[in-house]
Amino acid sequence: MSLVLVTGGSGFIGGHCILQALAAGHSVRATLRNPARESEVRGLIDRAGAQGLERLSFAAADLERDAGWPEAAAGCDFVLHVASPFPLAVPKHEDDLIVPARDGALRVLKAARAAGVKRVVLTSSFAAVGYGHKEQAAPFDETSWTNLRGEGLTAYVKSKTIAERAAWDFVKEGGPELAVVNPVGVFGPILGPDTSTSVVIVQRMLDGSTPGLPHLRFGVVDVRDVADLHLRAMTDPRAKGERFLAVSGDFMSLSDMARILKERLGEAARRARTRELPDWLVRLASFADSSVRQIVPELGKSKNATAEKAKRLLGWSPRSREDALIATAESLIKLGLVRR
Repeated sequence: MSLVLVTGGSGFIGGHCILQALAAGHSVRATLRNPARESEVRGLIDRAGAQGLERLSFAAADLERDAGWPEAAAGCDFVLHVASPFPLAVPKHEDDLIVPARDGALRVLKAARAAGVKRVVLTSSFAAVGYGHKEQAAPFDETSWTNLRGEGLTAYVKSKTIAERAAWDFVKEGGPELAVVNPVGVFGPILGPDTSTSVVIVQRMLDGSTPGLPHLRFGVVDVRDVADLHLRAMTDPRAKGERFLAVSGDFMSLSDMARILKERLGEAARRARTRELPDWLVRLASFADSSVRQIVPELGKSKNATAEKAKRLLGWSPRSREDALIATAESLIKLGLVRR
């Protein structure tokens, strides 16, 4: 089987990509910014039921530095470039996110080209697809791109859009092949205490730390299905040069998410609140909280997206939105990450 480089091996999506690549019989080399975390990450993968753990190795590499990437890519057949900064806090300057995302993607692609890697699968985001536009009736698809001249774009949205654009421009000059996965909000079972921004939404609902919910709609997809789509995009000839949205069903409101938690989990979700806050109150709060300020441009927007292309071309079949959310909550509870 193949040797697959997975960047960001300690991350939420990266961990599940490692698990599924090992299960498929591949050897995996995972990158870590901090090599001291190798035993910790190996332990998380082992406890998650990894098959063929002896086929897992690690390499030290940082998106902000050239060192390490040639060695990480050497001998690899495929690269899953999953690593990308996605902080909970708002960066002091948008370039703190944009530069590492763009330059990191180019470092990985340059190393992959030099190593003769066949194909790179880049983890982009719906952030590179559906922002900066006026509301539209039709669901967003892979032909859509975020409008960087639009109003109210966050640093994260800009970083994912610019990084993906840079990747497509790079491969126009020749090799390696490129496929891109654009997930919406990624939920599902976490492997350890390092959670994603999407997972924190569920965690705060279960903790009852949100007094009310903004009028926002999100796409939902399970991390296991995102990893599965990466593996399909890695090996299927039809994925060459293509983007694939990863979304399960229609977008849903935060209040709908909270209701699903309460209905399916009962007592465990007793603190979850389903009340929607009026938009004016959220806007008022944004003056004091920069993280709230980021969501103001999206208040009340009825976005949607379709995964028809991934289903048609690659045979992808994601879990339901409800199952993804419940799996998130159950793993948080199991790991003791929800206040009792």
